[in-house]
Amino acid sequence: IPPLTEERRKEFVKQVKHYGEEARVSIRTSRHKVLDSIKREQKNGLSEDIARRKEQDIQNLITDFTTKIDKIVEAKEKEIMTV
Repeated sequence: IPPLTEERRKEFVKQVKHYGEEARVSIRTSRHKVLDSIKREQKNGLSEDIARRKEQDIQNLITDFTTKIDKIVEAKEKEIMTV
């Protein structure tokens, strides 16, 4: 297998960033679905305090996973660009 060229490495980095963005979009979509579900539960009698707590828990999870995705993408980018 021949060594990777600089151009080919940049293409791989572009792909990694694309997959990272797809993962972030998927997480945001899931967050919207869960928040809609919480709002429906709230209309059906869920207390406001519990709803806010659930929303905050979801937001914390989203933040954690987004941070993990960013770190993974950054690490993979460094790995690919290392000669």
